[in-house]
Amino acid sequence: MHIGLIGGIGPAATDFYYRRLIAAFASRKTPLELTIVHADTPTLLGHLASHDVAAQVAIYMRLTQRLAAAGAACVVVTSIAGHFCIEAFEAVSPLPVVDMIAEVNSAIARRGFERIGILGTRTVMETRFYGGVSTATLVPPEGPDLADVHDAYVAMAAAGVVTSAQRAVFNRVSQTLLRTGGAQAIMLGGTDLALAFNEKDTPFPLIDCAGIHADAVARLALA
Repeated sequence: MHIGLIGGIGPAATDFYYRRLIAAFASRKTPLELTIVHADTPTLLGHLASHDVAAQVAIYMRLTQRLAAAGAACVVVTSIAGHFCIEAFEAVSPLPVVDMIAEVNSAIARRGFERIGILGTRTVMETRFYGGVSTATLVPPEGPDLADVHDAYVAMAAAGVVTSAQRAVFNRVSQTLLRTGGAQAIMLGGTDLALAFNEKDTPFPLIDCAGIHADAVARLALA
């Protein structure tokens, strides 16, 4: 299956999906058919802040039509922030949409966690992953911690690199959620958080939303 990615939101997340899909197909000795189109991060974040669903869906539609013309058989939005309008987009998309929220909900159910801290943009944290997790309670940071995570995340996503100060914010707030928030794991509620965390060397359980999503895309395409 030819995969269509809406990338650029942000660049590090796009790179994460690209590398993960390359590895999945290489492990199966199967050629990867993939087209990536670029969406603008500041534009998306502006639409997210104003909850302008129609404007962002119009962008996704234009990009998806380009993917369809290139031969893609599905479309993937490589951004959790970008999923704020995913239901509206799914209703009109010319290609099937691989929905991250549904895939993450299923993965959490399989792992059996009951209480999970969440990091990401303000909207993703405050809406608790858009209310898309039905099998566990999501716990966002409180007070200044929420603003600190949002600011650090948005700056990191736009730049495509993580600074030591941003990494320190994410780690500090994660420890607070685990220690005083009763969280059993931390959800990486922003696809660019792969810059700051790695499942192999993080000393607490992670819900890696980007990894879950990319793996679901690979399974679909390889099937």
